[in-house]
Amino acid sequence: MHTIKLIAFDADDTLWYTERLYVEAQGRLKSLLAHYLVDDQLDERLYQTETRNLEHFGFGIKAFALSMIETAIELTEGHISARDIQDIIASAREMLASDVELLDHVSEALAELAATHTLMLITKGDLRDQETKIARSGIAEHFRHIEIVSDKNAQIYETILAKYAIRPQDFLMVGNSLRSDILPVLELGGNAAYVPQELTWVHETAELPRATQPGFCQLKHLGQLPALIHRLEHQPREGS
Repeated sequence: MHTIKLIAFDADDTLWYTERLYVEAQGRLKSLLAHYLVDDQLDERLYQTETRNLEHFGFGIKAFALSMIETAIELTEGHISARDIQDIIASAREMLASDVELLDHVSEALAELAATHTLMLITKGDLRDQETKIARSGIAEHFRHIEIVSDKNAQIYETILAKYAIRPQDFLMVGNSLRSDILPVLELGGNAAYVPQELTWVHETAELPRATQPGFCQLKHLGQLPALIHRLEHQPREGS
């Protein structure tokens, strides 16, 4: 029997809805800028600004707000009013204060798995915002460990696994982002369960691994996770 010693979960859009807050805020920004008669390239220009700012501001709502402001200034050639900038800031504040709405099956799956396995939360973004959402989520009690990181890549996962003395083959990462949750863990030889969502930030997309990729599996929702864990732990090892 092969025991999964640590099951880690992404937070945003794996446990609770987040991306739709960004989509709604971006829609409000479009409406705000409409009377400036700017071009219709807001989505692409905003993404370019966000990508350029990642190394400076990182991930999260506050970084997104700064990128919205910068994009608005550029697209209006500096003519945007102070009141409109204030409205952008207010939009970001609303995002930060939004209710934490769990996805379907999350509470039940976590409660079941926490009774038999060690669970961890690995999330990236603004420290205060992520800590606040975790506290308000109502599911923090299920996680023995919480790691809030600046980014997710193979090196960061390797550091986390070393910290808790976990081998990659004994680790399972669950998330909706191929780029952040799945591919780096597979690169290390770990297990990764991909749970796609209808809305995913384009920056987090990547080519889907082959269905035969060792360690990779895809779920429709988290309600299928306990059965997957059971299957992983009882399937014969290669060479046995």
